[in-house]
Amino acid sequence: MITVIDYGMGNLGSIANMLKKIRAEAVVSSDIADIERADKLILPGVGAFEHGMKNLQDMGLIPVLNDKVLRDRMPILGLCLGMQLFTLRSEEGTLPGLGWIEADTIRFRFDQTQHGLKIPHMGWNFVKVKQQSPIWEDLCEEEMRFYFVHSYHVVCHDDTNVLATTVYGYEFTSAVINGNIVGMQFHPEKSHKFGMKLLKNFAENF
Repeated sequence: MITVIDYGMGNLGSIANMLKKIRAEAVVSSDIADIERADKLILPGVGAFEHGMKNLQDMGLIPVLNDKVLRDRMPILGLCLGMQLFTLRSEEGTLPGLGWIEADTIRFRFDQTQHGLKIPHMGWNFVKVKQQSPIWEDLCEEEMRFYFVHSYHVVCHDDTNVLATTVYGYEFTSAVINGNIVGMQFHPEKSHKFGMKLLKNFAENF
């Protein structure tokens, strides 16, 4: 069973619908018992880093997440803000992140040559695979594209944590990995057949 963690940060219905389409057994919940009994976890998210960490903290979810992810090595997929919360810190707030990935979350910075680019980065874009993983199984890199909406992106301290990159003004990390921990800056639940296949890969192969 996959538990989609409900910590008040959005997009839960879209993810649940996509998981239903791929026939993955899933529940959307903030109940610690549902996190403990899960086989895999998804941490979604739309909004501010500070708000997300405060919600996890106030709901008492950080200790159980650390236990399941770090001690029990349970697979977890972070989506958009959820991926950013895996990092050490963000320019968007003062609260520390979960610290599962040695990385910082920073705001897009464009120089004068990139003046026409808007923040947030919003719309369809391609990803360049930097590491092979079961998460990419049967996805063609030349064709696959995903839907992005974000103003901040992750900068990994160690290149071994960079799973994929995307270009918007400059090349940035759009997917991360650290063993059982995988994160995507884009929204697979909004990315049609490519997102559906990626979620299916997470559910069945990761």
